[in-house]
Amino acid sequence: MNTVTVRANMAESESLETITEHERILQEIESTDTACVGPTLRSVYDDQPNAHKRFMEKLDARIRNHDREIEKMCNFHHQGFVDAITELLKVRADAEKLMGQVSDTNRRLQDAGREVTAQTEEVIRCRIQQRNMANTVEKLQLCIPVLEMYSKLKEQLELKRYYSALKTMEQLENIYIPRVSQYRFCQIMAEMLPKLREEIKEISMSDLKDFLESIRKHSDKIGATAMRQAQQHRTFNSEVQKQVTLNCAKPLYGLNGRTPLHHNGLSAEAADEEEMDEEVLTAQDLVDFSPVYRCLHIYTVLGDRETFENYYRKQRKKQARLVLQPQSNMHETVEGYRKYFNQIVGFFVVEDHILHATQGLVTRVFTDELWNMALSKIIAVLRTHSSYCEDPDLVLELKNLIVIFADTLQGYGFPVNRLFDLLFEVRDQYNETLLKKWALVFRDIFEQDNYSSIPVENEEEYKAVVSRFPFHDAEIEKQQFPKKLPMSQSVPQIYSQVKEFIYASLKFSESLHRSSTEIDDMLRKSTNLLLTRTLSSCLQNLIKKPHIGLTELVQIIINTTHLEYACKYLEDFITNITNVSPETVHTTRLYGLSTFKDARHSAEGEIYTKLNQKIDEFIQLADYEWGMAESDGRASGYLMDLINFLRSTFQVFTHLPNNNKDHAAMSGKVAQTACMSACKHLSTSLMQMLLDTELKQISMGAIQQFNLDVIQCELFASSEPVPGFQGDTLQLAFIDLRQLLDLFMVWDWSTYLADYGQPTSKYLRVNPSTALALLEKMKDTSKKNNIFTQFRKNDRDKQKLIETVVKQLRSLVNGMSQHS
Repeated sequence: MNTVTVRANMAESESLETITEHERILQEIESTDTACVGPTLRSVYDDQPNAHKRFMEKLDARIRNHDREIEKMCNFHHQGFVDAITELLKVRADAEKLMGQVSDTNRRLQDAGREVTAQTEEVIRCRIQQRNMANTVEKLQLCIPVLEMYSKLKEQLELKRYYSALKTMEQLENIYIPRVSQYRFCQIMAEMLPKLREEIKEISMSDLKDFLESIRKHSDKIGATAMRQAQQHRTFNSEVQKQVTLNCAKPLYGLNGRTPLHHNGLSAEAADEEEMDEEVLTAQDLVDFSPVYRCLHIYTVLGDRETFENYYRKQRKKQARLVLQPQSNMHETVEGYRKYFNQIVGFFVVEDHILHATQGLVTRVFTDELWNMALSKIIAVLRTHSSYCEDPDLVLELKNLIVIFADTLQGYGFPVNRLFDLLFEVRDQYNETLLKKWALVFRDIFEQDNYSSIPVENEEEYKAVVSRFPFHDAEIEKQQFPKKLPMSQSVPQIYSQVKEFIYASLKFSESLHRSSTEIDDMLRKSTNLLLTRTLSSCLQNLIKKPHIGLTELVQIIINTTHLEYACKYLEDFITNITNVSPETVHTTRLYGLSTFKDARHSAEGEIYTKLNQKIDEFIQLADYEWGMAESDGRASGYLMDLINFLRSTFQVFTHLPNNNKDHAAMSGKVAQTACMSACKHLSTSLMQMLLDTELKQISMGAIQQFNLDVIQCELFASSEPVPGFQGDTLQLAFIDLRQLLDLFMVWDWSTYLADYGQPTSKYLRVNPSTALALLEKMKDTSKKNNIFTQFRKNDRDKQKLIETVVKQLRSLVNGMSQHS
């Protein structure tokens, strides 16, 4: 029973829970959207089995409950509904009547408003047009300035006003186009502007290239004008104020205009030169510089100035290299050098103008670098081409051009010290050409000289000579006309030409901005070169010429003596033209004394040589019959001719002008030395003739004939052919021959052998080897005609004596060789 009760309680409890759950589900179905009912209904089937039946029962009960409420509601409102329907039926007729009136009113209203509507649409259309026009005008007012500026741009481009055109482009881009950038034509315009800029750059660059070509063509004329004005300015300054030099003067040649000259006390002639200077064209008259200014401004505006500067400098460097390249034949004429300098000056005058007329296109550093490069090239070119110059006048013209060139560029601020240093090298070259020229002059003078004393017939001729040459001799001046001066015609000519050389050398020293002391030193050094090298060489060559005889050589000795004496006058001459005292420290002395002394010694030596050569020529005519039985009784013809020649030759020395002690001493010394040399050479030649190895035998007759010839030589020596010898000094030249011949003629062998080696020996100068050689030629063992044949016939014992002498001589010779 308890169990039943429990089950009953449990069933009751479950029933209450189910009812509560169904109630909740129903409320949820009533309040939830139909689409969401599915999950709710599914929960009914998920509960206990048969729960849905109870739910359906609950649902039916709920539906019946709602039906009862609906029915109660309808019953409550039914009477009101009926009353409302009745009222509506009553209103229906009135509504239809009102509908007819409204339709009629609407029709009449539509008819009346149709015209108003048409007018309103017209007004609206006009208002729209008006608004569009206002908008158009407003937009056009924004566009018109753009178009005007673009039109202005086109006009500027046509007029080649490129700098203004770039400014206009800048305004278009920054101000005008941004206001109307939405329009297509503005976009096209904006796209065109960069192209126009590039076009302007190309056009301006083309103009620049034309400008560069123009200045290249006109550099020659610009440089010629600048150098001409610099030269005129220098000349003008030297006339007006000597102490004002071109170094401290501004360049007269101005690019920005002419620089007028104003000096107090200006002469009328100088004023005329000034007016002529002012009429000379300037660089701006010859070259239009506007392209380079315009191009510079254009590239500056375009922000590409650096590119332009680099291009300009690069092109100018190329042009500089072209200008500095000389023509291969430039050294042939002065015009070649002049054109070369003109082009360089024109180039740097333009660069100087660009430097001062523009800001930064070229800098002082750039121009200095360009000038240093050019200066090195110029110096190298001038050093090479000047070495080809053979004409001193051309070298002098070159020097003047270099000075003007240097002064012109120095006036524009370019350093030119290296050019003046180069002039010292050119001066050496100039001196070399002068020396070559004067070598020809001296050669012509020597060739045309007759090498005889200068005859003067009257006082005028005498003064004409002494005016050209410093000759003073009291004894000659006392003589009556006509008279002769000791030197030949070449002496005053040489002296005059040396002075001309000094003048020519002085010309090069002008305008070198050097002190008088330096100029004096240069003149003395160049004159020394002329004397010690050129004149000395010409004298040496003259002395060595075959056609110069003994008389000419003697006259050359006299000439050199007078020229040596005149050297001090040359020093005075240099001092007078340089105003430098010879006592000045470090003053170079002239070396003419040594030059003329050397020439005189060479002439003396040549006299001795020619005398000996002449003696050799006579000796070669000797034709002895070495096997003759006896002599002819008289001296050989060739020897007598030789002695007569020597007598006449030494008479020339005797008749040399010796109007003063110097001449007398000089001529006497030369004559004595020549005579002694001739006698010694004659003695030696005769001795060599006897001892000639090709001569195999000599007869006693030949010895006797030879003795006669030697006697004539001794007589000549004793006749004092030249005064001044003491005693028998001249005869001693033949002492060796005399003792040898005496030994054989007397046949005094016993004395010779007994006294050999004694200082008092009669035959002291006879050498055993010489005696042996001659004795060998005189003995004969095989030939019949030998002189000893008689001896053998007359006295055979004498042959043994000869053999004994030969043996003794050989022993002496062998003893000498062993002792040596």
